[in-house]
Amino acid sequence: MREKTDVPQGTLALMVLKTLDVLGPLHGFGIKGRIEQISGDLLTVNQGTLYPVLLKLEQEGSIASEWGVSETNRKARYYRLTRAGRKQLQAETRGWEQTAAIVGRFFAVKAQDLK
Repeated sequence: MREKTDVPQGTLALMVLKTLDVLGPLHGFGIKGRIEQISGDLLTVNQGTLYPVLLKLEQEGSIASEWGVSETNRKARYYRLTRAGRKQLQAETRGWEQTAAIVGRFFAVKAQDLK
């Protein structure tokens, strides 16, 4: 069994945006659970990290929120992706795909390729 790791800094906002894009409005605990589930439970999202990211995304206009009632009948803040957030998600996705492709090239290089 592999050890859980914290979400790398700078990626949590992208994961939040993608989660809301796929699932629609969701409360913070639901976002946390979905990110951990998608990672195969290899990532740990701690609330002390998640809520500042949600606040920042809301202040930027990437997400909006409203109060609702959770599936356990508790008051919860539900977050949804805005039009600006969808544009941000598209731009950041392109950037991450490009970065992953570049890093992939480095992992693909073997010593004999350098001769």
